[in-house]
Amino acid sequence: MITGMPRIAIAVNDFPKAIDFFKEKLGMPVVDMSAGSVDSLGAKLAMCVPENGSNIELMSPADPDAPLSQSLDRFLDRRGEGLFALMLEAPDPNAEAEDLLQRGLNVLPLMAGAGGRDIHPNSTHGVLIRVYPVNSFQGSNQESSSDADSPGISGIDRVIIAVEDIDHAVAVYGDKLAMDISTAQVDSERGVKSALCSPPSGGQIELVAVIDQTRPFAQSIAEFLEGGREGMYTLVLKSARPEALASRELDVRASSDSSEIQEIHTDFGVLLRIEQD
Repeated sequence: MITGMPRIAIAVNDFPKAIDFFKEKLGMPVVDMSAGSVDSLGAKLAMCVPENGSNIELMSPADPDAPLSQSLDRFLDRRGEGLFALMLEAPDPNAEAEDLLQRGLNVLPLMAGAGGRDIHPNSTHGVLIRVYPVNSFQGSNQESSSDADSPGISGIDRVIIAVEDIDHAVAVYGDKLAMDISTAQVDSERGVKSALCSPPSGGQIELVAVIDQTRPFAQSIAEFLEGGREGMYTLVLKSARPEALASRELDVRASSDSSEIQEIHTDFGVLLRIEQD
């Protein structure tokens, strides 16, 4: 049984720059685990650990002989920096993997040195899913923020996944992954048909498919899907003070589909949507 979505990983080339972006520019607490993770996993890892939602994990290859580093290198070579993997948790990942195999998902053999099992993106609409043990990350940031002008950004409220076939995606994330999911509904304002998947803990997963490309949001989803590239489109975060983003040297733009949503275009291939908390 899937018990939560603890985090989503971003693959980056410039590890210090990525940490600086989330910590200094967004004012989010960040735990740098690279001192130990390079030796144990062959990759530099850091975890953004704000309150509420799911964490954001930063990953960068470090040891070309390590399986995780090789996986990151392949991703970076093929697609460039960006959203790399969606993490889920289960009490026993190997037992869960067997159940998922029986339900028709393409679960990969245990990778050397890995703490969980991977589900190939070809069975989850372009998303690499990693199933880890419950409480697979228990660290926290003990530093108290002294930034009075911080925008107060949360963890991942939801991840939006762009898909071609919404009904099939609902079957994958609802039936095969056995998570609570809503019936797909038409959202005429955004020009999409969407369904909301709610793991027991962490942020939510929103599946969206284009139905009216004349709407700005649907048009951006259609552009993302060009060439059959399904997958994670954007991370949605909440901000207590979104107006504070304007003074933090960020590429902040008003969302084309809502005046109440801001978009941050990052240098490492990730689109962040910021909603008022």
